[in-house]
This record gives sequence, structure tokens and C-alpha cells, in this order.
Amino acid sequence: MKKSSITRLKELQPLSHDHHHGLSLCRKIRIGLNRSIEIERIKRYSDWFYENSLLPHFYTEERFIFPILGNQNEHVTRALAEHRKLKHYFEDTFNLFRSLNKIEHHLENHIRFEERVLFNEVQAVANVIQLQEIGILHTPIINQWNDHFWN
Repeated sequence: MKKSSITRLKELQPLSHDHHHGLSLCRKIRIGLNRSIEIERIKRYSDWFYENSLLPHFYTEERFIFPILGNQNEHVTRALAEHRKLKHYFEDTFNLFRSLNKIEHHLENHIRFEERVLFNEVQAVANVIQLQEIGILHTPIINQWNDHFWN
């Protein structure tokens, strides 16, 4: 059975592009770990991505996307819990190998959930004003990271 692609409203497309970059981070971590790249190199890149892309993305979702459904919505409560868990993994400096493995696994699952479930629900109920506000919020991050350990 062929999966149909999700048609994303243009106002939500930049956030879906962020998700694509998050999945790319997961792939890069996976490649780095599989190739036994120095763990600190992978961690430096994941920290840069966290500070410059993921935290602003979480802020946008928590401030402007999730309120469309309300904080009591089961999908919003799940997403918020996953944001907290991911923040913990990114900020854990005790066992970098374990943390990076957790980030790679949980971030990928989180993004798939948001794209397949939560964003579809938001798209179904958001009004024009909410969508317009979302559309003007996003500022893309330009990745100028030079240490391409994943190549």
C-alpha cells in the first residue's frame, strides 16, 4: 500500500522544513555514531543545532501552534512532554554517547508524530488569522557548520 504525501498549508510549511532539518540531524548523529566519529564532534554539532534551530522551533510551536488546539489536547500534552524529554537529552553532558543515541531516536519519533498527527490536527482547525500569524513568524536558520563529520 502506497503512503500518500501530506499536503501542508503554506503557513505551516516552514515548520515542516524545520522538521526535515531535524530528521537530517538524526541521520547525521546516526552516521557519526556508526562511523565511530569522536563523540565530542557530534555533540558540538548537535548543541549548535539545538541552540540555533530546535529551541527556536520549540518556542514557535509552544507559543503559537499548540495553543490553537489548547494545552489540554492529548496531542499537545504529548508534544510538550516530548519537548521536555528532548531538552533533557540535549542538555545532558554526563554520558554523551547515551544522550546522542536518545536524541537520534526520540527526535525522529517526535518529528514523525508532529508531522503525521499534530500538524494535521492543527491544519484542520486553525483559522485564517492564526495561520497568517504563523506564516510571518518563521525565520530560517542558515547552516554554516564547517565540520561535516557525516560526509
